[in-house]
Amino acid sequence: MGKETVSVIIEGGKATPAPPIGPKFSPMGINVPKLVADINAKTKDFAGMKVPVDIIVDANTKTWEIKVGTPSASQLLFKELKLEGGSKNAWHPVEDKEKPPIVGNATMDMIVKIAKIKKDDIGAKSIKSAVKVILGSCVSAGITVEGKNPKEVINEINEGKWDQKFK
Repeated sequence: MGKETVSVIIEGGKATPAPPIGPKFSPMGINVPKLVADINAKTKDFAGMKVPVDIIVDANTKTWEIKVGTPSASQLLFKELKLEGGSKNAWHPVEDKEKPPIVGNATMDMIVKIAKIKKDDIGAKSIKSAVKVILGSCVSAGITVEGKNPKEVINEINEGKWDQKFK
């Protein structure tokens, strides 16, 4: 036996010994309650959000390493706006004849903050391009930005209106 990696998505601070953690690592002789406690300690800052976690266990030494990823852009948006979820009906991709229910309104500062957190995860080369990706999540979730449809804000970014925010 060597190292075994298990990737899970858990709610921050709420891992349990239930599947997949307990059944996977208990037969290896791993102290599952201690492992779960360590996962919860490392993910507690993401309480209320789903977060990706990689658990790397060395079956020979009975040691582990926990790598915590970042929550999805939508999860970060919901937390920032104190929302439980997004709209069930996003803006229509071609025509906005019927607006979806708006569930929240973000500021550009919030969007930039989330873009900085997610920039490397989404492979963006700049904050400006990461902001556009986050704005795409706003479209899907029914979140306006500065009171506008996020598609409008993307057009404004393309025109250079928000450049001072990306420095």
